[in-house]
Amino acid sequence: MWGIYLSLTGLLVLLTLLPKIQNSHWIFRVSEFGKIQITYVVLITFILGFLLDQPQHIWYSQSLLLLLFIHHGVTLVKYTPLYPVKRHKRQHESSQKLHFISANVYQFNKEYERFIQLIKKYKPEVFMTMESNGDWEQALKVLEKDYPFQHKVTLENTYGMHFYSKLEIESAQTHYFVADDIPSIEIHLKTEDGFSFVFFGVHPPPPSPTEEETSKERDGDLLSAAKRVKEIHEPVIVVGDFNNVAWSKSSILFRKTSHLIDPRIGLSFVSTFHAKYRLLRFPIDLMFHSEDIFINELKTLENFGSDHLPVYCEFFIDHHNDEQEERVQEATQEEKAEVEEMIQEGKEEDGNRDEVVTEG
Repeated sequence: MWGIYLSLTGLLVLLTLLPKIQNSHWIFRVSEFGKIQITYVVLITFILGFLLDQPQHIWYSQSLLLLLFIHHGVTLVKYTPLYPVKRHKRQHESSQKLHFISANVYQFNKEYERFIQLIKKYKPEVFMTMESNGDWEQALKVLEKDYPFQHKVTLENTYGMHFYSKLEIESAQTHYFVADDIPSIEIHLKTEDGFSFVFFGVHPPPPSPTEEETSKERDGDLLSAAKRVKEIHEPVIVVGDFNNVAWSKSSILFRKTSHLIDPRIGLSFVSTFHAKYRLLRFPIDLMFHSEDIFINELKTLENFGSDHLPVYCEFFIDHHNDEQEERVQEATQEEKAEVEEMIQEGKEEDGNRDEVVTEG
């Protein structure tokens, strides 16, 4: 038991230190995703230490575990209701309540009807699918009567994106920031009560042993999107499968560069992946919004056969309410220089994907 305790302690120290090393290889980035699980294991190992026949030096390792728990806890507590964040009520000048669903459908998932029923059940004004290919596009045609406005980027390499809306699309654009097969979509919408806003969808590739060796393309794509979002002078929502966690360095740089707010802070993790394994679930389907977007509800919905849970959000727009501006953080000059370097590295990285793209 003593050997297991020491091995766990050593492993937890290693997993904590690896993300501190500024290397984009997946080995250094992957433990960022498991910070919640690592914190639980730290606590369990710490408790285990009290159950052992205490060797002379156990308090050194116990103190180290306590420091690890505090280190992770200081970050994670921000994404719980324990972290104080002022909530703002809807003003009379604001829009009506709006709703969206964002879902990585998993390209090889054939349970189309379960997703269609999910949309019919919650009736969002807009919804976006990721990893949607030609088969998914064909299956979702039954919803086009209720969602007459669409923007489609059909790929067969797990990076397709489809957007459906009951609201009028004033303009739509597909961006390819770092590679010609990794799309981001920019949709300008107008509500029935006259409010304009922008829905920005992203889905960069993850650093992993089975996909991209490094996080360069992911980070470059996300930070390019952040720079574009900063140029938009309307209320904006950015949502999608970020293949990233909110507390990673690149996510923080994204938030600061785009001047957006992370609604998870003071709320909850809203963990989405893996849908089938609750104890191994990470919050990688993220959302950020400008100061004139106010979130009433942000949560996951039931599984429809994908490896991701869908994200559901209820929000409203308020042009005359600037109380959230204090939550917007800006990048320093040093961080801005780092962002430019990461974008350039992302563009230079050569991803290993089959290029099959059509748009509609």
